[in-house]
Amino acid sequence: GGGPGVWTTCMLFFQLLLLGGYTYAHFSSHWLKPRRQATVHLVLLAVALAWLPITPNDSWKPQATGNPTLHILALLAVSVGLPYLVLSATGPLVQHWFSRSKPGVSPYRLYALSNVGSLLALMSYPFYFETHFTRHAQAVLWAWGLAVYAVACGFCTVKLWKAEGQSLESKVQGPKSEVQSQKAEVRGQEPESSTRRHGPRITYHASHRSPAPSINSQPSTLDHLLWLLLPACASVLLLATTNEMCQDVAVIPFLWVLPLALYLLSFIICFDSPRWYKRVPFGLALSAALGGICWALFQSSQTPAFLEIDIYAAGLFVCCMVCHGELYRLKPDPRYLTGYYLRIAAGGALGGVFVAVIAPLIFTDYFEL
Repeated sequence: GGGPGVWTTCMLFFQLLLLGGYTYAHFSSHWLKPRRQATVHLVLLAVALAWLPITPNDSWKPQATGNPTLHILALLAVSVGLPYLVLSATGPLVQHWFSRSKPGVSPYRLYALSNVGSLLALMSYPFYFETHFTRHAQAVLWAWGLAVYAVACGFCTVKLWKAEGQSLESKVQGPKSEVQSQKAEVRGQEPESSTRRHGPRITYHASHRSPAPSINSQPSTLDHLLWLLLPACASVLLLATTNEMCQDVAVIPFLWVLPLALYLLSFIICFDSPRWYKRVPFGLALSAALGGICWALFQSSQTPAFLEIDIYAAGLFVCCMVCHGELYRLKPDPRYLTGYYLRIAAGGALGGVFVAVIAPLIFTDYFEL
């Protein structure tokens, strides 16, 4: 089935696995040297390719009785678990490598770019791929896509490997050139040849120094807490609004695409550039959005369905813009990048667990919104 309950459970799975991928990226970047990171990731890529195909066996078809949540989670883990885990680690891991190779250049815009990819996939799948290809053909296409991804990611790891090798070589050559310069000065000679010979080394080190500390170079405990709570709030809003729109307002096929698209769009806008999110106008819009949502909740019996959908969609977008805009304002120095993304993923997973697992147990209606 494709009901909202199934959709919410699937969202929970991918949020939890995203957290797993970000955890792997965070600890591998802190515990392993870059070359070791590259080796481990290539091995995981090879295992993910061996995991194919992702098509589940017929024995996994769900039964008509009982709560299907655990069955759906197990099915997804067996079919796409490891490939998605490796894919999900790409964002923070590659951004970490980018910040090492290009210090002083903000890597956070790459996060906006990755969400553009997610939005393109979300919009194209139900309206093109699902209508033009069988499920077997879709699985084959996805497998080839994973292979192309593995090749591209392997290219990045090779570049990282070479860059780190050059860095080690330059560090070894550095003291030698300094000694040669001192000897030349003692002999009364100008160390021009040494400078010429090792000029690129000096430039290389200058470009690979740690960037100047930003405002949030030493994140506080409050920063860490907000990195967790802001995305958790946005995640709860996404799933709660989806439930409200798809079950209480109207049962329309693919209506769940709209709130997720707006959620991703808020990430894209906020992480693209700081010029898009301004506190004062969005603060005023937030007040209006919350008022509109409350009005729609209490006037639902007299409100046309499409007007309700518009109010909930606009309210979700404004609320997510505030959450993700404030999250972007709290972004740390790139040295703390993987920990920042780890808490974002943890917040998203917490929101998913609350709406998909806890809310049905403690509420008699969709009170999470």
